[in-house]
Amino acid sequence: MKIKLRNKTGMIKERKVGFSWTTLFFGFFPALFRGDWKWAVIIFLVSILTSGASSFVFCFIYNRLHINDLLTQGYGPATKKAQAVLISKGFIAENYAANAVG
Repeated sequence: MKIKLRNKTGMIKERKVGFSWTTLFFGFFPALFRGDWKWAVIIFLVSILTSGASSFVFCFIYNRLHINDLLTQGYGPATKKAQAVLISKGFIAENYAANAVG
């Protein structure tokens, strides 16, 4: 399931919520292509230390980590559907500012 996130300048990013098949198969490259340098480096280093076995762990958590980072950078739900998904998955509280969706 994909959601749209928008920042204060109007930039919209569409991100997948849940399991990351691309991280499972390609390791740190999805983070790198998204411009998520922090997690690209972390996944790369941990992958080296674990001989690639960490990709199995990161495929379950990377999308959540990335969306949390976007939310801290000022992104919020761009649609009511995105807001409902973020609430149901525990990213934001139910009393999240309703006027953030627009």
